[in-house]
Amino acid sequence: MRARKTRSDGRALVEQPGPTGTANGAYVDILRIRTFVTVARLGHVTRASEVLHVTQPAVTGHIKTMEQELGIALFRRTPGRIELTKSGEALLPHAEKVLADFSALLSHAKAIKGEVTGSLNFALVDDVEFLRIGGFLSGLRSAFPLLQLKTSNCSSEEVLERVASAECDAGFCVADAVPQELSAIKLRGVTYVVVAPTPLAEALGKAGWRDVAGMPWIAPPARSHVRQIQNAMFANQGVTPNVVVECDQLSAIEGMVRSGLGLALMREEVATSMAADGEFFIWPHVSLTTQLVFVFRASEESNPSTVGMISVLKRVWNV
Repeated sequence: MRARKTRSDGRALVEQPGPTGTANGAYVDILRIRTFVTVARLGHVTRASEVLHVTQPAVTGHIKTMEQELGIALFRRTPGRIELTKSGEALLPHAEKVLADFSALLSHAKAIKGEVTGSLNFALVDDVEFLRIGGFLSGLRSAFPLLQLKTSNCSSEEVLERVASAECDAGFCVADAVPQELSAIKLRGVTYVVVAPTPLAEALGKAGWRDVAGMPWIAPPARSHVRQIQNAMFANQGVTPNVVVECDQLSAIEGMVRSGLGLALMREEVATSMAADGEFFIWPHVSLTTQLVFVFRASEESNPSTVGMISVLKRVWNV
């Protein structure tokens, strides 16, 4: 029987057999595997160091040591970017599986211990009541009092980026599609309509698309899902909107329309409520539907904290 080799630091190890079937002394620890996978996903050493909370030299050292221990080149270095070699591409799925198995091992150990600890960082689009965040976080605190919770507001595009890069654990965003490495739970459909100040109601009621595009428009934040929907709406009609104000917060658009600055795209239930007060007019010729989703990394699905947050989410949203 071959004796199992160990390291003095006690870290998890993966032994690589030599060409003759005997150990060649090459070991790759979990930390280096995580570094390899993170750099491969992001294609950038600096961003990987930020996500992993280590220095750039440490990331470079992990990759270099891993390449030396395996005896193959994993990356090609190019100006401003680092790319996988063919060997790196072949090893990446296996490395991801090792991380998933290690995560499952830790999860099982915590389940045996009977507690869910750690922290969860959520990325959110700009509307906490719409997302039912209060009920969601309260449910998490009640079910898992040892969990530390944190939220950060950003655009839907940034939500997907932060969750995919492991900067955040999960997030709420408005999107029709998500990256392959993410899992998504659909929470509800979301419809957007065109709203205008009441003084423009008569002109808007008789307007075609070219006339509508020529009216003053308020543009949502550049990377927001509303901006993407608005851009696609006009592109489909072959016209360009007359943008007079670019707004950096979705929550500020309502006040800008109310002040008479121009037209805007707005969530239907919000627009309907405001139109009932006589301050806004909804153009009846367009209705654009997308979906609100909750996203998390597919590789983390077996983590106790992930299982817990999904359970609470489904209860809060009745899905």
